[in-house]
Amino acid sequence: MSIETAEQYEENGQYNEAYEEYKKSFQHSPNDLSLLAQLGHVATILNKTEEAEEYYQRMLTLDATNPTAHEQLMDIYIDKDKYKYYVCRGNYHVVQQQYEHAINDFQKAVNSAAGEEEKIAPARFVIGTLYEQLGNNNKAIDEYLKVLNYENAEPETYARLANLYEQDDILGSAIETLERAISEGHETPAIREQLAKLYYKDNNPAKAKELSNDDLMKIKYMLALGELDEAHNELDKAALNYKDEPQLYALQAEYYYTAKEYDKALDAVQAYSEKVPNHPLIFQMRALIYEAQNNEYMSTLNWGKYNMVRGNKDIAINEFLNAYQLKNDDADMVAILANLLETSGEKHQAMEFYEKLVQLEPNNKSALEKLSRYWEDLGDDRLAIDYLEKLLETDKRHFASMKKVAELYQKTRNIQAAIDWYKKYLQTAPQGEEYTEVEKRLNKLERNNLTPDEESESILDKLVGFFVKK
Repeated sequence: MSIETAEQYEENGQYNEAYEEYKKSFQHSPNDLSLLAQLGHVATILNKTEEAEEYYQRMLTLDATNPTAHEQLMDIYIDKDKYKYYVCRGNYHVVQQQYEHAINDFQKAVNSAAGEEEKIAPARFVIGTLYEQLGNNNKAIDEYLKVLNYENAEPETYARLANLYEQDDILGSAIETLERAISEGHETPAIREQLAKLYYKDNNPAKAKELSNDDLMKIKYMLALGELDEAHNELDKAALNYKDEPQLYALQAEYYYTAKEYDKALDAVQAYSEKVPNHPLIFQMRALIYEAQNNEYMSTLNWGKYNMVRGNKDIAINEFLNAYQLKNDDADMVAILANLLETSGEKHQAMEFYEKLVQLEPNNKSALEKLSRYWEDLGDDRLAIDYLEKLLETDKRHFASMKKVAELYQKTRNIQAAIDWYKKYLQTAPQGEEYTEVEKRLNKLERNNLTPDEESESILDKLVGFFVKK
């Protein structure tokens, strides 16, 4: 009951008693954010500023995005410590995703640090990360370079700077940055592996292999060096320890490709695809393997898929069109090409390929639906009806198509056909609002479609019925 007692004390203005009761609850619930906020609030009222600061800092340890903690700490620091105030305000703006404001705050923190490197370096590092967040790599690089001028620069600064240089294809500067990190005593396993990958990217697999301690990456470097026997032995060992790692199967594929064992390479690619479905590397590897086998169609097809999953739609379309010239009876490929053209806004060309797809797969419901809508939009209701009726031959319970084909027959004044399809719809469709609407529409059509004799007979029936009732 300590919290309830504390709240009662607080409500009565008995803050010392409330504080003591809150602290009793804190002993049992040290991670309760609400309780920490109450402790910080009462501590502030009692001018226990350092204790309030500890409670709010603990809140941020548990929840770094907690706005209340940031706001209260800003109030504590505003007259007490300008550096901490601006850092706290910067963090608050980061939480709000107001990165420009945050940069301005951390710059003020730097200015208020009065040459204290242990304060300036971390503030500049944060400024660098914020510029990265904004996509301003040049300014981020400038900030990281300034951080490296201080003795207490963190290894992460070298890693981020090297990464930015790599993004800008300045491999030499990226390598020099990490070599500097090692020479200045900031060598870590992560720095070593990052540098090894840069050596490999810079066509120096020998240095990469020498530096790396990553079992799988060392195999990649061996393959680049042409050390196939050594790579094969290491792959056998790795297969025991890394069977759940997708990279193992990518390396196996690379080894078999290099060794010209193409069927085994394709098997390895398949194993990789089961671990990482639809990854661009799957299609790139297959394209290269089929190319080596002189299978032009499969190579071109996979280059198309590679560019498709990478979002290069125009290139993908060109590859698929080339593949179609080589082989025009692959329904799966035609379907992919039609869909790709459609999503790229090439609707008319897409429909040409949907028509080719229907020729290959007469029962392809999706293609039939698309073609029906396309011709209806163009005002050719007769063709739209043809495709819908083909669809209904395949799927006799496609209620939406039954209703649509009846509507199109009605639109083209083929009333009897419209009546027939509305009846088929009512015989199979579930009851509901749409069912009732179709029922009313059918009754109206049937009344309007009576012949003169039928109409007279109908009137006579009504009259007879009227007198019988009387």
